[in-house]
Amino acid sequence: MIYLDYAATTPMTEKALAAYCEVAKRYYGNSASLHDLGGQSQYFVEKARQVIAQALNRNKDGIIFTGSGTEGNILAILSLALASKKGKHIISSQAEHTSVHAALNTLERMGYRITKLALQQDGCIDVGQLRAAICEDTAVITIQHVNSEIGAIQPVEEIAYIAEENNIFMHVDCVQSFCKLSLQAHVDALTVSAHKIGGPKGCGAIYINPALRVPPLVPGVTHEKGLRGGTLDTPAIVAFATAVEEYHYERNHYESLRQFLKENLPKSCRLIESKAQLPNICGVIMEKVEGQYVLLKLNETGIGISTGSACDIHSDSGTKAILSMGYAMEAARQFFRISFGQSTSVESLQKVKKALTAIEEAVHKT
Repeated sequence: MIYLDYAATTPMTEKALAAYCEVAKRYYGNSASLHDLGGQSQYFVEKARQVIAQALNRNKDGIIFTGSGTEGNILAILSLALASKKGKHIISSQAEHTSVHAALNTLERMGYRITKLALQQDGCIDVGQLRAAICEDTAVITIQHVNSEIGAIQPVEEIAYIAEENNIFMHVDCVQSFCKLSLQAHVDALTVSAHKIGGPKGCGAIYINPALRVPPLVPGVTHEKGLRGGTLDTPAIVAFATAVEEYHYERNHYESLRQFLKENLPKSCRLIESKAQLPNICGVIMEKVEGQYVLLKLNETGIGISTGSACDIHSDSGTKAILSMGYAMEAARQFFRISFGQSTSVESLQKVKKALTAIEEAVHKT
């Protein structure tokens, strides 16, 4: 199959897979155990923690390993909200990942007020609107770095400075941007995931500023400084760090692929462009054709794409990003996503062009 769904997940790299197998075979001790096998496992966990911290340019003491980006977002947002003494108002966007909305819904049931900002037509948050939404009791701002549906890069650096000026906690979902874009501004928490960059599924990490006094969501657990319970998956954590060390984002490669796709899409297709764009994520709308139909027809020809975030695959409300940008529901249903990886070639996109052209011609005949 021609795989063009890298924004959903990536195959494990050979080095990451080898590291996973080696650690699983030889260093299988519980990292919390006091015997030698436990100590060996703990050594590898801490080395991996340092690798993640260096990649994020953050303090190693703030890195907490999680089971996924979804768990990480929920844990980070709820932790910051409960740690804040300012009040019960949260600012986010309408286009965040489903896990962020899950955390916000939980906080809303706990009495928090949630402000969800729309995306502008350029795919980005209006920083002026965000600033205007800040209240005396605003406790947390949570904004994604890169949107997983259209690849829009949000102005999180500027937003982080606004949050710091107003003494508001800031969380950034960096799952799509990790190892692709840097984030230099001070933030109180952020989320990353292994399987977007060639690491294993079921492994992620969050950074929470170690200077904060964060209450545990589940009092009594002992792992990861009491913020997350359960025995650490040492093989997955080491494989995660291995993937980070070898990952290289070839932006020029992805920009050239995006340009080729843009120039070769059928006339009925429109590529969604953002003010600031991560080029490997391409959101497309095909007139008169539902995105799910495009997905199925391309799958028949051996091409794998998606209709948006895999976490929203069973939603009947269209994509959050497109709707937030002001597109009608009809356009949202016509949306599909093509996302590139390191092995994606122009030849692969030529086959996509052929398949999409066939769909377009079939539609015009009916």
